[in-house]
Amino acid sequence: MHRICLLLALCGGAHLAHAQTLISQDDLDIAAQLRDRALNSDMAYQLLESLTVEVGPRMAGTPGDAAGVAWAKKTFEALDYDQVALEPVTFPLWRRGAESAEVTAPYPQPLAVTALGFSPGTGPQGVEAKVVHFGTLHELAQIEDGSLNGEIVFISNQMERTKTGEGYGPAVVARRDGSTVTAAKGGSAVMIRSVGTDNNRTPHTGTMRVEPGQAAVPAAALSNPDADLLVAMLERGDVTVKLSLDVGIDGEGLSHNVIGDIKGSDKADEFVIIGGHLDSWDLGTGAVDDGFGVAITMAAGRFIAEHAPRPPSRTIRVVAWANEEQGLWGAKAYYEAHKDQLEKHLVGAESDFGAGRVWAFASRVNKAALPVIGQIHSVLEPLGIELGNNAAFGGADVLPLRAAGMPVVSLYQDGSDYFDYHHTANDTLDKVDPEVMRQNFAAWVAFTWLAANYPGTFSPAPVIE
Repeated sequence: MHRICLLLALCGGAHLAHAQTLISQDDLDIAAQLRDRALNSDMAYQLLESLTVEVGPRMAGTPGDAAGVAWAKKTFEALDYDQVALEPVTFPLWRRGAESAEVTAPYPQPLAVTALGFSPGTGPQGVEAKVVHFGTLHELAQIEDGSLNGEIVFISNQMERTKTGEGYGPAVVARRDGSTVTAAKGGSAVMIRSVGTDNNRTPHTGTMRVEPGQAAVPAAALSNPDADLLVAMLERGDVTVKLSLDVGIDGEGLSHNVIGDIKGSDKADEFVIIGGHLDSWDLGTGAVDDGFGVAITMAAGRFIAEHAPRPPSRTIRVVAWANEEQGLWGAKAYYEAHKDQLEKHLVGAESDFGAGRVWAFASRVNKAALPVIGQIHSVLEPLGIELGNNAAFGGADVLPLRAAGMPVVSLYQDGSDYFDYHHTANDTLDKVDPEVMRQNFAAWVAFTWLAANYPGTFSPAPVIE
């Protein structure tokens, strides 16, 4: 049975009339033409090269972040977007200074370490104490509160490598909550094995969570080889480590969501919202996370405006999101600024899972719109993209909009090596394969054109627990 007919049958009789609102054959043909043309374009790669070379690291609230905002505004304007806007985003300003760790006994040697975002500092004297080892955060949580006596906690669980990134969730809890749990147990600091899948001596940073009123201790991540080294030392007996972190919160930071609109022709007040997050961590140049997504989606809007035979029906809105890394601050600010226009946001998606090939297209739309998802997939399928389920994630920065009811889609990338580079000094342009980037670009161009010209609606989106 033809894929579209099968999807129509699955929708059931109650939805059949609505399901017959489909994308026109003309728009499907245009999407295929745009897709094939995009496969031969390096526009997205050129934008990414510009961002990483001319701006570089863009940690929220730093001069690099401000330079990134200026770059995005200038680039949207150079790409002839119809409207470019800056929307302010404020957040606690966390700064990173000097950071170091060393084994002081019984086998003195340095450790490769980086502080976790929002970690408090150790003070200029650092923290020196015996190390107590836990395999997981859960093991640490089971001991009695206050039972430690100022030891440095070490949590050694390792992230599993997967195509989908599903190993991240079980591993990241130690990064997220290790500091506050250690504080409750009486420890003086915490070191975790980096949340990553590499074996390089490049530690992975990332944000920890501290709720108002919670106590927290200095927190750092060890590179995977150094975590292995510390495990081997602990197998031989007691180990003492000195940790020094010149870090902490220093007032309030300011950044901006940078928004570019390619205006629609007859439904200009309705939006297909795509984008990537403009901020990065400070250790690398933010090529993979998430300059890649910013460049692809910025280029997609321009490519459609330049090469489609007519303007899209709806407005294509591209957002270079502010401060995703430290808590979705830009996403939350956008929601607050636009929540009264939520019904005008037809569908949203973010590219923010590294630089791997797109392998699946998933949705989170009303069941009656699944035939349209099938139509879109028919244009993506020649790129080697499978049809996924109807429980799409959509991307971190569209989560506030998704939670309020906006439909989303996901163009899932192969994340097999994403967590080799994630939040490290190795997040640099050389990790991006231009051919793979062209495949991503072609997929985003085709999806965006088709969504912007679909005459129906994807709402209401299903509730997914």
